[in-house]
Amino acid sequence: MEAGLFLMPSHPPERSLFDAHQLDLDVITLGDELGYKEAWIGEHFTAPWEPIPAPDIMIAQALMRTKNIKLGAGAHLLPYHHPAELAHRVAYLDHLSQGRLMLGVGAGGLQTDALMFDVDFDAGENREMTREALEIILMLWSGQDKAEYKGEHWTVRIPDSKEWEWASLKHFIKPFQKPHPPIGVAAASPSSQTLKIAGERGYIPMSLGLGPAYLASHWESVLEGAARGNRTTPSRSMWRLVRDVWVAETDEEAFKAAREGMLFRAWNEYLYPLFNYGPVPLLAGMKHDENMPTEDITLEYLLNHIWLVGSPDTVAQKIRYLHEVTGGFGVLLAMVLDNTDNMDGWNRSMHLLVEEVMPQLSDLK
Repeated sequence: MEAGLFLMPSHPPERSLFDAHQLDLDVITLGDELGYKEAWIGEHFTAPWEPIPAPDIMIAQALMRTKNIKLGAGAHLLPYHHPAELAHRVAYLDHLSQGRLMLGVGAGGLQTDALMFDVDFDAGENREMTREALEIILMLWSGQDKAEYKGEHWTVRIPDSKEWEWASLKHFIKPFQKPHPPIGVAAASPSSQTLKIAGERGYIPMSLGLGPAYLASHWESVLEGAARGNRTTPSRSMWRLVRDVWVAETDEEAFKAAREGMLFRAWNEYLYPLFNYGPVPLLAGMKHDENMPTEDITLEYLLNHIWLVGSPDTVAQKIRYLHEVTGGFGVLLAMVLDNTDNMDGWNRSMHLLVEEVMPQLSDLK
C-alpha cells in the first residue's frame, strides 16, 4: 500500500488566493520530499472553500518544485471546458511533466458551478457532456490525421494535414505518455455509475469519504464495468481511497488537533452542510452501519468512525480495518486542508503517516 495526497484544495474564505496557492505548493513539495506517491488537485468555480479554478496552473508550478511525485487534476470538470482546448492543454503539460502527469475527469458536483456555465445539472446534462468531451479528447490524442466528431454539445475536427502542408499546419500536440496520461475518476455515492465507466475503460477509480457499509459497492461497480467492457479483472492496487487524516504521537493529541483545528471547522462550516443537502445526501453514504439514521452522523461520529485520526498505531489499525472490509485497495489519499494555524502539527502528521504508519501495512497488497 502507498500514500498520496488529495487537495480539494480547501481553504477558509478569509485566506487570500495567493496565500492559499503557496500553502498548497508547500504541502505538495513536502509530500515529494517524504515519498508520497501522488497528489491530486481539485477544480471548482463557485466554492469559496475550494478556491482553485485552474489546477493545471498549480501542477505546472509544482512540477518545478518537485522531482518524483506524480500530479493530476482531481478533477477537470469536463462540462465546463471546450474539450479540444483542454486536450491540448493537458497534452502540453504532460510533456512538461515528462511522465509525471495524471488526468482526473469529472462531471461536476456543485449545482452552482453548473448554473454558472448554464448546464442542466438536474437533467443530467453534465454527465452527457462529460462522456462527449472525453470521447473528443481521446480522439484528439489518438494520432489520427483527419477526423471529425459531431456531438450534441461540441463539434471538433482534425484538419487534413495534406490540405495544409503548404503552410506546415496540422494537429500535432499529442501526450508525452502513450497513449495518454493515466486517467482517474472519483465517486462519492454508493454503487457509483461513474466507477462502472472506470472499470469499463481501465481508468483509476477513486472513492471519496464513503463509510465501510458502502465502500465495497464501489469495487463491485468497477468489476461490473470491467466485465461490460470485456476487460480482465482489474487489480485492486489501482483503487484509491480518500480519507481525512491526522496522525500525532498519541490519540489524545490527534483528537485534540482535529477538534480544535481546521478539520472540524471545514466540516462544520462547509462540508457537513454541503453533504447533508438534497433528498439523498452524500452524508448518508458515510455510515459504518447502513441501518443507522443519517441524523446520527455528527462530526464526533465522523471523527471516530470515518476519519483516520490517532496515534500511528491507531491509524494503522483503522487503515487495516478499511482494507479488510473493502477487500483491499492500493493507495490511501490523505485529504489536505488549510492547517495554517497548526502547520507544525500537519507537517508532523505527514511525516508520521509515511514513516510510522505505512511501514506497519507493508504486508497489504
